[in-house]
Amino acid sequence: MKFSIALHMERFSPDVDMREVVSDTLEIARIADAGGFETIWTAEHHTIEFTIAPNPFQMLTWWGAHTERIRLGSATVVAPYWTPIRLAGEAALCDHLTGGRLEFGIARGAYQYEFDRMAGGMPQEQGGAYMQELLPAVQKLWAGDYAHEGKYYNFPLATSVPKPRQQLNPPIWVAARDPGTFDWAVRNGYNILSTPLSAPPAEVGVLGEKFRKATSDHPNVPKPRFMMLRRACVYEKAGDWELPVKLSAAYGRSFENLFRNIGTVVNGFPENVPMETVVNRADYDPEAIRDNLLFGTPDEVIEKLMIYEAAGVDQFCLGLAFNLPQELKRKTLELFVKEVMPVFAARERDAAHERAKATA
Repeated sequence: MKFSIALHMERFSPDVDMREVVSDTLEIARIADAGGFETIWTAEHHTIEFTIAPNPFQMLTWWGAHTERIRLGSATVVAPYWTPIRLAGEAALCDHLTGGRLEFGIARGAYQYEFDRMAGGMPQEQGGAYMQELLPAVQKLWAGDYAHEGKYYNFPLATSVPKPRQQLNPPIWVAARDPGTFDWAVRNGYNILSTPLSAPPAEVGVLGEKFRKATSDHPNVPKPRFMMLRRACVYEKAGDWELPVKLSAAYGRSFENLFRNIGTVVNGFPENVPMETVVNRADYDPEAIRDNLLFGTPDEVIEKLMIYEAAGVDQFCLGLAFNLPQELKRKTLELFVKEVMPVFAARERDAAHERAKATA
């Protein structure tokens, strides 16, 4: 199992200077690169201060200029906000400007608050149909001249300028939680991005089973990769869990606000909606948050990660953007690189050795 991080610029108060936000975000990206993480992922969001990411390709190009080897992924572009020609060209240019390091992730979108402002108020669950028309069109534009006449997009003969630097195209990842999206993505040869959100660890196995079913239903398709994201904080002492848990709960209540469009947003800052309005209230119990998310000492985190490895996850992504203080982000990466990653690197070497013995 490989490891990545999810990061974007974030402000939770107008008192925080954007220059500090920019500097802190770049510092974490560079630490992840030096530490051997496989990918850094960033999102697309609009009009929201706690996810300052209006164009992931700008973020990735910026990070690419200040890093050496880490892959650079969009997690994710939101399909209904784009047209095929624009998306194909911007992604391909990012691939060139980052030296062929782009990982192309796409989703239907999540926040109804955003859809009301970016997609004419359409229900966010309808975004999947846009994604399923948009993505194949982007691939065909990357390949050469192509005209499209569909339900949501229409254009005469055109092509992507430029074409991607990577041969064929950058690796493609699709965000999925429901079985239909898993099946569609695997059937078309796309990798899977997924998250159990704040649900108990059993949800990891549920998502893993969806992935296994999709791959078994399409045995002639090369097996794609499977990435899973959780909020993460690693600390030295077991008793240090209270702050990240408190911040995660507050972040979740803002997420509920935007996802279900049930609260107010003032000058880009969403309110933390009252607990009585949230769904799955049990997931907000402090001990549940501590146990469900990737919070813990290195030993506790290693034990939790075994669940993801058993579920078939190829890449685990540490979600670091939930108002975690900069020093805790640094400490999380320091401890993860020093004490967690070597354990899984050794497990990978041992597994490779066993496979070699079996085929000898």
